[in-house]
Amino acid sequence: MADRPYTLLSCGMSIDGYLDSTDTTRLRLSNADDFDRVDAERARCDAILVGAATVRNDNPRLLVRSAARRAERVARGLPASPAKVTLTRRGDLPPTAAFFTAGDSDKIVYCPGPAADDVRARLGAVATVVDTGPAGRVDVACVMEHLSARGIDRVMVEGGGTVLTQFLIADLVDELHLVVAPLFVGDSRAPRLVGDGPFPWNAHRRATLAGVRQIGDVVLLRYALSDRFCAEHAAGEE
Repeated sequence: MADRPYTLLSCGMSIDGYLDSTDTTRLRLSNADDFDRVDAERARCDAILVGAATVRNDNPRLLVRSAARRAERVARGLPASPAKVTLTRRGDLPPTAAFFTAGDSDKIVYCPGPAADDVRARLGAVATVVDTGPAGRVDVACVMEHLSARGIDRVMVEGGGTVLTQFLIADLVDELHLVVAPLFVGDSRAPRLVGDGPFPWNAHRRATLAGVRQIGDVVLLRYALSDRFCAEHAAGEE
């Protein structure tokens, strides 16, 4: 897929590969300096994408936090924060979620046909609902093509595990930022980084490690997952 946005997948995990614990309180996997790094990456993107479960369970605002970065975007004629995108099969999304109520950027919901009309009725004017066709899992390749047609050139995918798995299996990720926190979850009921699937990077095709950086008590691993990674970073250094 040449005609799709540059895609950065960003996530954090425990040493034993979990995105969260089973506690009701969200597990903090990062620190203030790393949150600021993520904020800088958000500010460079045209859209931030998460799954519907993340919208329901974590209630993220998905905004650029830094006032200086927001101002810089506005000075370039952009919204203060990137557009927000979510994927849902059932359409079980509360219109009061921060995903919809926080910020003035576009909110886009991709949903299969059988649920799309109900989602439009529930959300009203707070989001654009895109019908992705027959019932079943939303095709992330089609989502990226649609976003590209809307003029979105750079997307940051932030989770959760089901969405991360879908994008990686579909070979739609150009760059992976994986933060490893210095802790173990030790509970198989907790959500893992990814589920099962035929990942393109395996014993026969290893991913390319592009950088390692310690940020306080966490480590950032950067992986180049496509040929577009080199072109993207070469252009950024000019």
